[in-house]
Amino acid sequence: MGLFKSKYEKAMDDCLKHVDVNMSNNYKDAAQENFREFEELFKKLCEEGVLKDKVKAEYGEKLEAYRVKLKGYTHKDQKPFWT
Repeated sequence: MGLFKSKYEKAMDDCLKHVDVNMSNNYKDAAQENFREFEELFKKLCEEGVLKDKVKAEYGEKLEAYRVKLKGYTHKDQKPFWT
């Protein structure tokens, strides 16, 4: 990764930072919402063609990693401790 990031990369990093913060605070619904925002932004930027191939590949990998990490990460799937 280069020394300087584009405004698009910074926007995607902000989305991911919000996902991480919400995950660390156990705000599962907010983390899922931030991930959806990141995914929508990434797809939009890819369609517009403003991302370089290297950046697109890097953030595509991050997208898949977060998708796996957040699979089943909801309050709905949480079992109560008393059952």
